[in-house]
Amino acid sequence: MKTLKLVIPKGRLYDSVAGLLSECGVKIVDGERNYRPFSSDPEIEVKLMKPQNIPKLVELGSQDAAFTGLDWILETRAKVVELLDLEFDKVDLVAAIPERTNVKSLVRKKRVVVASEYENLAKSFLRKEGMDFVFMRTYGATEVFPPEDADLIVDNSATGTTLKQNGLKKIAVICSSSTRFVANRNALNDAWKKRKLNNLVTLMRSVLEARKRVFLEMNVSKKDLSRLVPVLPCMKSPTISPLYGEEGYAVKVAVLREEVPKLIPKIKALGARDILEFELKKVIP
Repeated sequence: MKTLKLVIPKGRLYDSVAGLLSECGVKIVDGERNYRPFSSDPEIEVKLMKPQNIPKLVELGSQDAAFTGLDWILETRAKVVELLDLEFDKVDLVAAIPERTNVKSLVRKKRVVVASEYENLAKSFLRKEGMDFVFMRTYGATEVFPPEDADLIVDNSATGTTLKQNGLKKIAVICSSSTRFVANRNALNDAWKKRKLNNLVTLMRSVLEARKRVFLEMNVSKKDLSRLVPVLPCMKSPTISPLYGEEGYAVKVAVLREEVPKLIPKIKALGARDILEFELKKVIP
């Protein structure tokens, strides 16, 4: 039997990725304790790895596809094919210095000590800035290096809170990153693997789209229908069907979740009644 070799990142991304796969019908069992967890799909062989190692493994072909951050794809310069941006774990890769440090004086300084897990991206940025620097690789907790052990750090930041807590300020955004689903180029040349990957992408995209929307159902009188329909922000057009035994209609529509708090009072004022809200599992255009 043919199998697709799939790598999932261990750590903070695991729950998000495993949850998405579960909603696609691929359940990962014992993934938090086992680096080779069980997959409910016998055609998918799963392995857990650190995000830093994943892009190169996919490029080399030892793994067919994987979930990893764009930051590590850029850092490792891995030649992989991006199939889908999951938009999980959105971060900026930033350069940061102590709050009391002046940027201009830092640029003029000889031998700026720079700490980061991202050697290639950090060095590329520093060369563009014309800095004379010494690079120090870190293995986590990069933000605690300044001011005693480093003049500048390059690290990922979601909200900037950790930087502020450690007395740091952002001076540049090097790149923005999120979780990507990527594949090996040769795997896509295999008809079976390409079909399997495309099916996974279709399912994942449908789940991600469904998470953004809810399904609203409501009843409306005949006289109010014409003023209600124009305000409904549906995907294409609402589904409208006559109610049994009375002059009125049932209206069904999928709307963006973020619009619901303002939309429900609005449609109620326009005559909608018996309003129901449902969660969606998948949305496939």
